[in-house]
Amino acid sequence: MNKVRYVYGLSSALLVGGAAVSLITGQPLGAQVAQNDDAVMERVVPVAGAPASFADLTAQLQPAVVNIATRQRIEVNNNPFAGTPFADLFSRRGGTQPQTREAQSLGSGFIISADGYVVTNNHVVSPDARAKLESITVTLPDGTEYEAELVGADAQSDLAVLKIKSGKAFPFVTFGDSSTARPGDWVVAIGNPFGLNGTVTSGIISAVYRNTGQGGAYDRYIQTDASINRGNSGGPLFDMRGNVIGINNAIFSPSGGSVGIGFAIPSEIAAPIVEQLKAGREIERGYLGVGLAPINEDFAASLGLEKRRGEFVQTVQDDSPAAKAGLKPGDIITKVNGKDVTADQTVSFLVANLEPGAQVPVELLRDGKRLAVNVTLGKRPSEAELRQQTQTFDPDAEEPMAPGSSDGTIEEKLGLQVLGMTPQIARSLGVPPETKGVVIGAVDPNSDAARKGLRRGDIILSANYQDVASVEDLLAQVNAATGEGREAMLLRVQRRTQAPAFIPVRLR
Repeated sequence: MNKVRYVYGLSSALLVGGAAVSLITGQPLGAQVAQNDDAVMERVVPVAGAPASFADLTAQLQPAVVNIATRQRIEVNNNPFAGTPFADLFSRRGGTQPQTREAQSLGSGFIISADGYVVTNNHVVSPDARAKLESITVTLPDGTEYEAELVGADAQSDLAVLKIKSGKAFPFVTFGDSSTARPGDWVVAIGNPFGLNGTVTSGIISAVYRNTGQGGAYDRYIQTDASINRGNSGGPLFDMRGNVIGINNAIFSPSGGSVGIGFAIPSEIAAPIVEQLKAGREIERGYLGVGLAPINEDFAASLGLEKRRGEFVQTVQDDSPAAKAGLKPGDIITKVNGKDVTADQTVSFLVANLEPGAQVPVELLRDGKRLAVNVTLGKRPSEAELRQQTQTFDPDAEEPMAPGSSDGTIEEKLGLQVLGMTPQIARSLGVPPETKGVVIGAVDPNSDAARKGLRRGDIILSANYQDVASVEDLLAQVNAATGEGREAMLLRVQRRTQAPAFIPVRLR
């Protein structure tokens, strides 16, 4: 089955169905007591064991669960060369200008304080990379709509906090402790799947800590068979005492609909992050700087180890905290800060929950011997920065690099798309990691550079006898040559397995 994260896809329109629901809360709307306050829950929780009904529990909790809708302006590119290195050239030569259209997204959330703070998923309110968020509307179960502002969002945990723009008091709920939950416990999910406001579903917990294998710092979820679907994103998962023990986040489904396997972010992970976002603080996480693989059955058999214990170090990032502490590819990390590394408690999870700068003991196996090292953790980069760090470069790939990887002037004048050298790219090209230069990512087949034989993977070492250590250096030489009225530039180029050579390339 394929994992489907139920971001409610951007579309030009949404069909929102369902009738208004009449709710009985047992308290006035302006009450300053949480909907799931212990004194109240004594009267409404189901009896122990299989409940006869969830009606009283639902009526008490439902007023604090909201619908979240966003309005966005998304750019539509009519450039026929979109997705190629030469998209900018089309625009500069009189191509059609990008157009915009309106788009919307839909999800769920829940109010956590009487003054209107709302928790939801980041992917509910963070627009597509091409889109600009214009407004957020929060709708209460009685149909009342309020404008809201984004207080803070964290992509790595997929959490966001909103603030309703109103001075009135709102019904709210509080977080519980997900660590006390057990497989087999009853849970209730409330949300707005497919725009059906106030939908309630129930089920049991299948696993308290489920690693879905998707990687990341927070790949650790409550698994439930309570039916959740598109639009449930960001809604609460309640236990039988009305505590929010999870935030509905993802599903496994071949069709996009519920098949009884849903995932919620545990409250013990979410609550501290929500408090930081609410306070406007930046979320900082520890960082080790290693590429890891789980110890599966084959790894365990080849190494004589117990499977599902520890993680195998595949790579160590240059100049990372792990490299400085002496970790090497082939090491097996068994403990971090005294805690065992398991399939449900990964190295990424353990390190991400520690502060940057913390000195952490790490236990590992190397050549069959147990070692202990102390690592001073760094600050975990953003997901985009992590992808860039681990990005490999295939010089023989037929696909060009993504547009925007180099300056448009270089593309226009030389017919080249270039990118800065990194240790990862150097390894891919088989050159020393300290090599200075810029790497050719794509060549316009109609350019003089192509006629001279330049191709993807070649390294430009100098231009007009001036060393080129960055894209900016090459751009400066192109601008200088253009300003002097030159018709060509002299590039010194290194190709794999060959000695560097000077090649004159005509400017366009």
